[in-house]
Amino acid sequence: MPPSNAVASRDLLSQLRGPFTALGLATAAIVCVLDQALKLWLLYGFDLADRGRVALAPVVELVLVRNYGISYGWFQWLGGSARWALLGLTAVAVVFLIAWLARAGSRLSGLALGLIIGGAVGNAIDRLAQGGAVIDFIRLHAVIGGIDRDWYVFNLADAAIVAGVLGLLYESVRPDRAAKVP
Repeated sequence: MPPSNAVASRDLLSQLRGPFTALGLATAAIVCVLDQALKLWLLYGFDLADRGRVALAPVVELVLVRNYGISYGWFQWLGGSARWALLGLTAVAVVFLIAWLARAGSRLSGLALGLIIGGAVGNAIDRLAQGGAVIDFIRLHAVIGGIDRDWYVFNLADAAIVAGVLGLLYESVRPDRAAKVP
């Protein structure tokens, strides 16, 4: 006799409980809420669209960019169905990351995975709410030799994803972890 839905749900939940799952999910929630709150404030409170570029420091500006692609604006030329495919890919990635989080073996891994999950969900919410676009607003640039050189425009969710990836990379090469590997 197959297990009931309640038993199957309980089994799934027990598999998702790891020692650092709560830390990771709390981190993801905080990142997602902060990302969305900041974007909403910049769009509707600060009215960044009408203000144009706003200098915060010599190398940092606020500027509104609607990114229909992925990192660095890649694949923006793809049509609507491809944009929505990005949303599906994000959902699959988040499920994979949550399963990884359930098996995280350290606080750093839990925190890093939470940063990545929160950033991915924050950008996915944008795609749903902004017609397939992600709202980017932080521009880093420098004038070198009279030419304005800049890095891509990004948002808090992107920064969280990068920080999470860096945390996982550090975790994978730190000396005390390497000593435990057989």
